[in-house]
Amino acid sequence: MEKKTGVLLYPLFSEYEITVALSILKQGKHPITTIGISAGPILGESDLACIPDQTIYDVDIESLDSLLLPGCMDITTLYDRQDVVDFIKRCSDTLKNLVIASISSSPYLLARAGLLENRKYTVGMLESERRITGVFQEDHYSNDLVVLDGNILTARGRGFIPFGVRLGQLLNLEFDPKWYLANE
Repeated sequence: MEKKTGVLLYPLFSEYEITVALSILKQGKHPITTIGISAGPILGESDLACIPDQTIYDVDIESLDSLLLPGCMDITTLYDRQDVVDFIKRCSDTLKNLVIASISSSPYLLARAGLLENRKYTVGMLESERRITGVFQEDHYSNDLVVLDGNILTARGRGFIPFGVRLGQLLNLEFDPKWYLANE
């Protein structure tokens, strides 16, 4: 079975933060499956409606080799979504080598799932916002734009280009990173 990247979709997901990663996955001929928190259309932060291929309730986790989590315009809308946190944790527990790529505010979901414990990470949330959540280990926070610790890749939103490139490299894809760099 050919493994896929599961792209997690939830209301107000940030489309632009995953555009380069999706383009690199396509260029590298790596299949994706979109995984929604519901089966119906999910609106991103710019009102792009996406109909997921599967949901967090019916996806075959064994078919995945990676998870891609976009940021969310208002991550507080996911604060009470334990089902999303449980899905991420279940994926990580089931697949020990699963690559998890999480950008902007979505590392909050990883922290809630316990996946950032004792790992270096970055997130697109202010220190005061991180402290309010009570789920982040501040001594492991990095101000770097993109951070890799083991199989977990985190990035701040404006790092979406190097984030996408790094994901492609982690999956050993053949792609041309120059497509995504500014002309000099």
